[in-house]
Amino acid sequence: MADRLTQLQDTVNQQAEHFCNAIGVIQQSSYPSKFVNFDRTGSQTPLQNQPQEDYAQLFAQLIARCAKDVDTLIESLPNEDSSTELQNQSLSRLEIENQETAVQLEHIVQKGELLLEEIQSALENIAQAQLDMQITLKPST
Repeated sequence: MADRLTQLQDTVNQQAEHFCNAIGVIQQSSYPSKFVNFDRTGSQTPLQNQPQEDYAQLFAQLIARCAKDVDTLIESLPNEDSSTELQNQSLSRLEIENQETAVQLEHIVQKGELLLEEIQSALENIAQAQLDMQITLKPST
C-alpha cells in the first residue's frame, strides 16, 4: 500500500477529476445563454436525447466524499509539534518494550525446548517398552 502522502496526492487528483467531470457535464447539459448586442440564432434548448439524471447530486456526493477523504488523510499525517526529543522518547520506549518482549520470547523458547526434550524422552521410553514387549513375546525356536 502506498504511503500517506501518495494516498493524499491520489485523492487530490481524484478530486480534480471529479471537478473536471462536473464542469464537463454542466457544459454539456446546460442551456445556451443570449448575450446582449450579439445576434446569433440557434437552439435555446439542450439536447433532447440526453438522460435526465441528477448530475448535481451525483457530483456533489463524489466531491464531498473525496473532500472528507482528503481531510482524513491530512489529519493522519505526522504533526509538526512532534519534536526530535519527543520522537527520541518514543523510540526509547519502543526499544525498552522490544527488549522486554525479546526476554519473554527467550523464556518461551526455553520452555518449549524443555517440553520437546520431555516428549522425546517419553517417546523413547514407549519405543523401548514396545521393543522389550516384542522380545518377551517372541516364541523361542
